[in-house]
Amino acid sequence: MEHNLAVGLDIGTTKIVAMIGRRNEYGKLEILGIGKSKSLGVHRGVVNNITQTIQSIQQAVQEAEATAELKIEEVTVGIAGQHIRSLQHSDYITRPNSETVIDEDDIDRLISQVHKLVMLPGEEIIHVLPQEFKVDGQAEIKEPIGMYGGRLEANFHVVVGQVSSIRNIGRCVQSSGLNLEGITLEPLASANAVLSQEEKEAGVALIDIGGGTTDLAIFRDASFAIQQLFLLVETLLQKILRKGVP
Repeated sequence: MEHNLAVGLDIGTTKIVAMIGRRNEYGKLEILGIGKSKSLGVHRGVVNNITQTIQSIQQAVQEAEATAELKIEEVTVGIAGQHIRSLQHSDYITRPNSETVIDEDDIDRLISQVHKLVMLPGEEIIHVLPQEFKVDGQAEIKEPIGMYGGRLEANFHVVVGQVSSIRNIGRCVQSSGLNLEGITLEPLASANAVLSQEEKEAGVALIDIGGGTTDLAIFRDASFAIQQLFLLVETLLQKILRKGVP
């Protein structure tokens, strides 16, 4: 597969969508192909029928490939559903040499340390998202790289999901003849697609209304602050959205 291609796969409750894009010389993503199919094996964002989900994925991917006239090998999959939860966590590292500036390796070491947190049985960490840093007690630092300091701390938004649900998604993708390049939280992917940096800094809420769940993501000071999932029930709002006002 071409190096500058990006392929996203959205496994939803009512439909599955595959999208193929290529980054152009201006750094923008050009959409080359889109495919979609009815989702038959997913309920409230969770796979409950492996065979039907594989068939739906293959149909969506084949349609996207035909539109783009390309063969894809790997995809990044969006994840959501009632098994997703999030928590706040603070952690720190002590740097071996405070006479050198903080670099990307220090940030990676701190994030890797958070990834080792012990979750509830049957859960695993999907994302570790830094919100703000402290360097030697100095707070409200958004970008510590290039600063001097011995103690590097950070507040994190940690997104967690059920191991079984994540593995079922991986199995469906791989059984469809594709490699799983990565998994990303769907509200994050939606925010990156539609929100500007200025909106995130000012503070904004993004609501993603799906067929089985609705996701709420709140950004404050450009950081992902709150993620919440709501299960949709048969309400007047749903009827209006589907059929229009009577």
